[in-house]
Amino acid sequence: MVKSPTNKMKSEFTGQLKMLIDKAVNGRSEDIDLIMQNLTIDATLAMTRYVDFALSLVDTTDGIRRIEYYLFNGTLIQRNYASLFLNRLGEWKPVKKAYEQGLIDEIQAYSR
Repeated sequence: MVKSPTNKMKSEFTGQLKMLIDKAVNGRSEDIDLIMQNLTIDATLAMTRYVDFALSLVDTTDGIRRIEYYLFNGTLIQRNYASLFLNRLGEWKPVKKAYEQGLIDEIQAYSR
């Protein structure tokens, strides 16, 4: 699992990325909701990268469970990022289940 950023690292970021990092480090369900709200069909490439980086910092049980929730209940882009997150953690069971339910495609199911 990825460690939370150090205080020095946190101070290097500003704006939207810092806000997303702070939410990810908090790792509460409502923080994950706020992060995931940025994944829309209108999201810029930069925002998707910010979200991906922020999600990589989530290490709380509540946060991980909430990301898993999005794997089954989010929009397509939210499901894809939830799958990517869980794959990186080695949490294959929920990803396989989502794939079998047709919620993510084969490429996403095996992406890291």
